[in-house]
Amino acid sequence: MIKKKLEISIVGLGYVGLPLAVSFSKYYKVFGFDLNKYRINNLQKGYDETLEVNKATIIKSKNLTFTKNLKDLKKCNCHIVTVPTPIDRFNKPDFRNLISASRMIGKILKKNDTIIYESTVYPGATEEICVPILEKNSNLKFNVDFFVGYSPERMNPGDKKHNVENIIKVTSGSNEVTANFVNKLYRSIVKAGTYKASSIKVAEAAKVIENTQRDINISLINELSLIFNKLNIDTEEVLRAAGTKWNFLPFRPGLVGGHCIGVDPYYLTYKSKKLGYNPKIILAGRNLNDNMSTHIANKLFLKMREKKIKIANSKILIMGVTFKENCPDIRNSKVFDLVKQLKRSKVKVYVYDPWVNENQKLKGINLIKKPKKKDFDCIILAVSHSIFKKMGIKKINYLTKKNHIIYDLKYIFSENLSDLRL
Repeated sequence: MIKKKLEISIVGLGYVGLPLAVSFSKYYKVFGFDLNKYRINNLQKGYDETLEVNKATIIKSKNLTFTKNLKDLKKCNCHIVTVPTPIDRFNKPDFRNLISASRMIGKILKKNDTIIYESTVYPGATEEICVPILEKNSNLKFNVDFFVGYSPERMNPGDKKHNVENIIKVTSGSNEVTANFVNKLYRSIVKAGTYKASSIKVAEAAKVIENTQRDINISLINELSLIFNKLNIDTEEVLRAAGTKWNFLPFRPGLVGGHCIGVDPYYLTYKSKKLGYNPKIILAGRNLNDNMSTHIANKLFLKMREKKIKIANSKILIMGVTFKENCPDIRNSKVFDLVKQLKRSKVKVYVYDPWVNENQKLKGINLIKKPKKKDFDCIILAVSHSIFKKMGIKKINYLTKKNHIIYDLKYIFSENLSDLRL
């Protein structure tokens, strides 16, 4: 049964938390909490800088209150944690946001409250890391005074088709009663339905392998592209031919970043190593994908020498810096790695991306508002934004010098319209 007078807090209002808060507010009283004062102020005015939820939808959400005051969450009896869980510079899990959120919730926790985590973690982390913090800060006993659930987020930034309400949601709980409560709660907003896992660990593991599988598949195609490059064969042509077989999976090579695919495998391998098993395939795939920027830069420099374009002080325009098309999300974008690689050879790198602005943390990126005509020696099409497709190759060519290179990483245009492809 859903608790009577259920009031929900959503802790963390990013790409996951805000759409979730809006969906729940259609049926329940919801408090959206975030420590970022700038974010809260914008949301109170109806503006979502992630562009996941439009102004009209936010304003219409009468049951949704945005706050940066932890005291406002005291009246809530269900808390859903959607804070980011990135990796550090050593590719190890960074749980600082999760630990901080658990401490805060612990301070306002009441008897019979339920805490549901959506943040990506390795199997076991919710009960091993979060629960002890909740107990310590609340002086309450787990599975006696309060209860915990886990329902991994499945948000896809920029994707307006697959949203909270039409993606099947995996749910779980710390005991059977809690599992049933969590499942029924999500089923009340998710039209696509839910899948109740047998334990929190199973739900946690399901999340990390969803993206680990994609990472390995893409790494295989990236390795094939390296081989086909040496064979002087166009990778896209090969993939199209192979794709005529009914069960061939349509993956494409490229830079693999983002908050999930480029991160989740490291959560699983971290825990695996702690248990004494050193993963082979997962880490091999991750290593290959992490080093694609080096391959791309080297291939470009080889072509520049071939066309007698001086590398040092050359002007290169990278079109797109977000980790994927048609969204402003720059988290863990591998375009940043590509920029670093190019700069090592004293290249002047400029980035053009209409989806981002100067307010975003673009360390080391020279973001330009409008590229000049006939100004660049090379253009790298790094992200397949629809706006770039609409520009067409003719307008893009206007931006280059007479002797130039167009490097199409995303197969935006056909082979004869670009000089290089992966």
